Amino acid sequence: MKKMKVGMYYNNKDVRVEEMPIPEIGPFDILVKVMACGICGSDIMEWYRIKKAPIVLGHEVTGEIVKAGENVEKYKEKDRVFVTHHVPCLTCHYCLTGHETACEIFQTKNNFYPGGFSQYLKVSGKSVEIGIIKLPDEVSYEEGSFIEPLGTVIRGIRKIELKPAETVLVLGSGIAGLLYIKLAKAFSAGKIIATDINDYRLKMAKKFGADDVFHASENIPSLVKKVNDGRLADKVIICSGALSCVKQALESVDKGGTILFFAVPPPGETVNIDFNPYWRNDISFKTTYGATLSDNNLALELIRKKIIVVDDLITDRLPLDEIQKGFKLASEGKETIKVIINPNLQ
Repeated sequence: MKKMKVGMYYNNKDVRVEEMPIPEIGPFDILVKVMACGICGSDIMEWYRIKKAPIVLGHEVTGEIVKAGENVEKYKEKDRVFVTHHVPCLTCHYCLTGHETACEIFQTKNNFYPGGFSQYLKVSGKSVEIGIIKLPDEVSYEEGSFIEPLGTVIRGIRKIELKPAETVLVLGSGIAGLLYIKLAKAFSAGKIIATDINDYRLKMAKKFGADDVFHASENIPSLVKKVNDGRLADKVIICSGALSCVKQALESVDKGGTILFFAVPPPGETVNIDFNPYWRNDISFKTTYGATLSDNNLALELIRKKIIVVDDLITDRLPLDEIQKGFKLASEGKETIKVIINPNLQ
């Protein structure tokens, strides 16, 4: 039986290159040779991942189909594709009412084996039916690996119903925050303000479209008013799991505004809120999780047309043999934005 290399996750400081058999596929499955897989912020959330360890992670996947099951009609060998690991059922109450990412199937069914940090990936179930997008020739594998993360950000922008000329405050300028900045700029936001604790990320936030950037330790509500004609922000997007970000969001949203919880604190950490002023001031709270096929399709179009440029977010490209280095860089986040693992790079 032929073997392949995988990156086996035990914890953020222990990701080992191991061998596994190349997966056998059934009549409804496909086998993908993985060409690029990004390290997602959720991959390095140790409290979230370690309970399933050891595990092969990786879900921001692009590659080439090397084998298609006999009953697969839409795809064939040598197709360049983006694939996503979980998809909604499209038939439950939540799917039918526009809350596809709340679908139980979406949240619990993983259609990847073993995971994107492997040389070959078996894709099965409904992901074969509705979770694959063919990559146009002008989109590289690395660019295509941004489809899922950009799709999640598109879903968030839709949730808050961002309008032109509104002021956007992005709390946390990691990869998600930077994608929100790029997308808000594309949506003609009036003013974009960003925060972070990392000076390098603040520099990148400014480079990619933020009008003003502030260190998260500063008095953010006061600074927002200072640069926004005395007003707080119309839309506040939380892209950090730090409790302090939630407090800043609550203090930085203007009347009639919206707070989006794109990131949330770890389980068990709670926030005490006096809802009275928010009730009186017509303030909305929104949450968002994941992306659907329509979000991902739009993400591909924005990437293809260069409306959202993504390759300038890649700071590190590594072969699978160096995946531990990739997790170290992503976890420390010093001068790292996006780490791409190329499992078949020799």
